[in-house]
Amino acid sequence: MEQNQEIKVVNKDDRTWAMLCHLSALAGFIIPFGSVLGPLIIWLIKKDEMPIVDVHGKKALNFQITMAIAYFVCFLLIFAVIGLILLPMVAIFSFVMVIIASVKANDGKEFNYPLSLNLIK
Repeated sequence: MEQNQEIKVVNKDDRTWAMLCHLSALAGFIIPFGSVLGPLIIWLIKKDEMPIVDVHGKKALNFQITMAIAYFVCFLLIFAVIGLILLPMVAIFSFVMVIIASVKANDGKEFNYPLSLNLIK
């Protein structure tokens, strides 16, 4: 099964909200816990009326929770110096994956984040 598959034909409004599920995670670079709160709020508000938002919201939340765990581990590893190297790498990886997922969502395609824990099903 192909990783980037079509969910179904959806209208522009649905695709926009799905894209915002992913892009709202960028709030985490400005607001503490914004990377989890942004997708969570959009997912909770729109999941019942837009199936594509339900799918993308779960994927965005799972990835952002995984990244929060990675940031925490990097913070702990700062005392061993390796965290100073890993922290920017995790931030860049997170940023790039959010942009890719947003573009796929706007195209109406499903995107599976790599290295993401499947916590919300």
